[in-house]
Amino acid sequence: MRCVIARYPFDLTKGGVEAAMAGVKPELITAESVTIGRRRFPVKQVGQIITRQDRRDFSSGEVVRAMTRLGFTCHDHPETAPVRVATPLQAASAALGSTAARDVQDV
Repeated sequence: MRCVIARYPFDLTKGGVEAAMAGVKPELITAESVTIGRRRFPVKQVGQIITRQDRRDFSSGEVVRAMTRLGFTCHDHPETAPVRVATPLQAASAALGSTAARDVQDV
């Protein structure tokens, strides 16, 4: 498939992308990501490897469009669970043995 990333045309295939990403360790995902094989990679890392360009030269949207057209699954944002933090009053109550404060920590 022919696509344009950072104003340069590339002929990409699904097998070619999978081969290029084989053996590459995924970086920490902080924004959009793409699933290649059984691993999730940041789209900027994938774009850098398949185009051999600096990450600042292309947008993540360009890579997401190309990967979607090739049949890869793209994800918007990293999946994180909300963290519930106890307030200072709840922390003090927990230290003194209050049962209400334990409910907050168990969640």
